[in-house]
Amino acid sequence: MQDQTVQERARARAEELPGSDLEHPFGPEWDVFKVRGKVFMLMTEATGEPIVILKSEPHDAAALRSEHADITPGYHMNKQHWITLHPGGSLEPSLVEDLVTESYLLVVENLPREKRPVDPALFGRRES
Repeated sequence: MQDQTVQERARARAEELPGSDLEHPFGPEWDVFKVRGKVFMLMTEATGEPIVILKSEPHDAAALRSEHADITPGYHMNKQHWITLHPGGSLEPSLVEDLVTESYLLVVENLPREKRPVDPALFGRRES
């Protein structure tokens, strides 16, 4: 996916997620998506390109980085738990959507049960 498309796809998915809020705590050049006050996605062009930063399980993050040249360690985040999506062409729209959903669910499952907007064990899981 090229240029703004990665960010556009990620933004569209994040806006669909229950309890998702957009904030700008680091200024207007950073879009920060939170669920119940906890960050699950950041977007910026501060690096000179439109990037998306997402939470990821460490073993998944390592696998994604090895499989996709357009996925690198999280920019300005914990390199084990966050990944950065870059525009460039190798990321399928469905992968971007799945990674946003997974990042969201990683945050939701660590919220107290009464604060969870969805059941992370059931939400967003595709039937095989």
